[in-house]
Amino acid sequence: MPQTPHIEKHFTGNESIRDIVIGMSDGLTVPFALAAGLSGAAATSSIIVTAGMAEIAAGAIAMGLGGYLAARSDIEHYQSERKREQQEVIDKPDFEVAEVAQILESYGLTAQQSATVMDAFQKNPEKWVDYMMEAELHLEKPDPKRALTSGLTIGGAYIAGGIIPLASYVFIPDAHTALLYSVGLTMAALLVFGAFKAYFTGVPLLRGALQTLLVGGLAASVAFLIARLIS
Repeated sequence: MPQTPHIEKHFTGNESIRDIVIGMSDGLTVPFALAAGLSGAAATSSIIVTAGMAEIAAGAIAMGLGGYLAARSDIEHYQSERKREQQEVIDKPDFEVAEVAQILESYGLTAQQSATVMDAFQKNPEKWVDYMMEAELHLEKPDPKRALTSGLTIGGAYIAGGIIPLASYVFIPDAHTALLYSVGLTMAALLVFGAFKAYFTGVPLLRGALQTLLVGGLAASVAFLIARLIS
């Protein structure tokens, strides 16, 4: 009988999801806290919108730059470790052979089987280095475009998140009334965002949504209280 081919589906966008989570979570909580704090200080909606947009711009730049620099550091670290590993393969081949044998034998391969694998590696030093980077150092080769993508993703997610708690202030002149709508919008956004994150990470949707609402709501509440105390 013909068999249906087995196709495995694995999610490979963890880095992008992580960047969205970082940017969106901060974007939802920080501008909300600022707007809520200003609402308590008898500021008008127009002033809150102006201050909030300024904060979103500054926050998006700072968060995006932070994400870019972090990704650049990962790339530079990988390149530095790879150069060191390449040099060790040349300068200390016996030591590197022993390391490979130890790693392979930890997976149950015999000394003879490890020697066969090692012979293949010695004929292809670059593959040898590739193996050592992953098996010994647990480092995966980063995408050279990752830094720019990470910075833009985090910054964009921050802007998207920050606009939500400010939206009510754009349409409602009374700041206190706008705050009530802002609370509702932020909570709804946290639920949707949590479900989105859960979908891509394999967590049950309801649990992911409620967990994000709880954590994000707690963070927003603390930030709100601090903003009110300062104002």
